[in-house]
Amino acid sequence: MKTKQEIYFILAGAVFLSLALFTQFFNVKINVEKRAENGSGETAAVVDLKELVIPAAGAVIPVKWGDLGKQMVEAGVIDGAKFESLYAAQGGLDETGKKLLYGEGNGSLKITAENSRTVLNLLWALGLGNKNKILEEGPMVKYGEGNVGRFASTGGWTLAKGNMMDHYSAHQFITLSKEQQALVERVSKNIYRPCCGNATYFPDCNHGMAMLGLLELMASQGVPEGEMYKAALKVNSYWFPSTYLTIAKYSRKKGIEWKDVDAKEILGRSYSSGAGYQRIKAEVEPARAGGGGSCGV
Repeated sequence: MKTKQEIYFILAGAVFLSLALFTQFFNVKINVEKRAENGSGETAAVVDLKELVIPAAGAVIPVKWGDLGKQMVEAGVIDGAKFESLYAAQGGLDETGKKLLYGEGNGSLKITAENSRTVLNLLWALGLGNKNKILEEGPMVKYGEGNVGRFASTGGWTLAKGNMMDHYSAHQFITLSKEQQALVERVSKNIYRPCCGNATYFPDCNHGMAMLGLLELMASQGVPEGEMYKAALKVNSYWFPSTYLTIAKYSRKKGIEWKDVDAKEILGRSYSSGAGYQRIKAEVEPARAGGGGSCGV
């Protein structure tokens, strides 16, 4: 029969062993969470979210691009040589980009981490140059105080032929019915961007002007309102990857996976405006992802 002292040492050893095993398991768990198996240094959770929010294979936008790039080059909204010069340091504009810029019969528009800047610039030119009363009667005129060219989305477009303002709402690249115009106006008032506090209805920066062009294109091709929000969220996610990865982390923390979020809600002021995103960042550690487009060419 064991003495009390022997029983004490046995129990103490068992406790010590349990603590050691728990500590080892806890450290392993932390290390697994700290680094993904690909050695990128990103957490496994972030790697998982990246594939949900900004898939490596890209996202197909439900619109046909056709020959819009060619039309804009011919109209002078885009100077082809200036546009291509943006990509000289990266070995030049790739063949897919050249086809979008000069080609005809382009199919569905696809955005990827690699071409998000090209898509941003093409849609920027479209939103800027296409004739629409949002540009002629909306906040751009109201807050432009007689000088609409002073905004980042107008004065910042340096890739046109001649005076940029000669192309502002000057070309009929897309024709909208009364119902389609109302749809664009309604949706544009509900889509924000985290680089500022304005909705697409006030497209004073390149992201807003590009989103306006995309909304016009989707409306003209009969994309339903709900699908417009879903497509806009995909595009915004590639333009602001760190922002939407952080929002996805926040949503997961609240028990909602990215595939289940309400795109309209996420694109609204509470999440996607500059102030809304700051609120999100205060509650979760921001995710970091490379890429995305700046607020200039």
